[in-house]
Amino acid sequence: MTSTVAPFDRHLVARHRERAAAGFAAADFLVRRAAQEIGGRLETTNRTFNTALDLGCHNGLLARDILKPAGVETVISADLSPSMVHQAPSPHIVADEEFLPIRPGSLDLVTSALSLHWVNDLPGALLQVRQALKPDGLFLTALFGGETLHELRDVLMQAEAECEGGVSPRVSPFADVRDLGGLLQRSGFALPVVDADQIIVRYDTIFNLLSDLRAMGETNAITERKKSPLKRATLMRAAQLYQEKYADTDGRIRATFEILYATGWAPHESQQKPMRPGTAAMRLADALKTEEISTGETAHPFGHKTPKNV
Repeated sequence: MTSTVAPFDRHLVARHRERAAAGFAAADFLVRRAAQEIGGRLETTNRTFNTALDLGCHNGLLARDILKPAGVETVISADLSPSMVHQAPSPHIVADEEFLPIRPGSLDLVTSALSLHWVNDLPGALLQVRQALKPDGLFLTALFGGETLHELRDVLMQAEAECEGGVSPRVSPFADVRDLGGLLQRSGFALPVVDADQIIVRYDTIFNLLSDLRAMGETNAITERKKSPLKRATLMRAAQLYQEKYADTDGRIRATFEILYATGWAPHESQQKPMRPGTAAMRLADALKTEEISTGETAHPFGHKTPKNV
């Protein structure tokens, strides 16, 4: 029988973000990086957007530093945490990304910087975003990808297995480029584009990393997590393993954060349509004046390849 347990405890996600609100500006470097990248992509569209929703706004950094200076007339800031959203530019609302209180076809732009990876029903959330956009409206988002904190996941699992005889989920599962691209298509977005940026952050110890995650509001909110905190012996073993496996020559440890960036447009008749297979007037090989050689592989959307059956 299929489990109906939601992957994430959304109430706990909100509490974590509420707890982080007061000091978030000191730990906002990843959200700031994502916001700047979203701003760069917005600039390349060469379009004017009158009404925008900043979904999962944290303390309003994206609206205040990127969207307003870019000339967006009205930015609605929305977040699960009242303390976060009250730091953002008004108008602002306390809202859940899974249940958008937005009238269909009312927005020119929706942005979201490092929030949607905590959504239980990501396809449903993306569908609501697409429905909230006007035709030819734009969606720009950044969320953590599958390589995020793989080092921490590895050492926690090994330490827990050694010290406690079993493991429990301590680091969230994340989407990859292919997953996110497919979800955009399923949600009805036109011209979807997804790419990834990998960032290595170095820390003195695992404890500094865990402190940063707490300050970001990014600590464990998996529903099926072990409710008791890590035992001291387990945590000390994890710290030792991290140092052994993922330290640089100067003794500092590495933590990977992968950020997926996605762009999608609400469909509109003016948008460029992809050509149907077989309708091209010229083969690529002819255009390049070279010989076409079969590789035995079929190209897959978003840059992956799938071998043919043989």
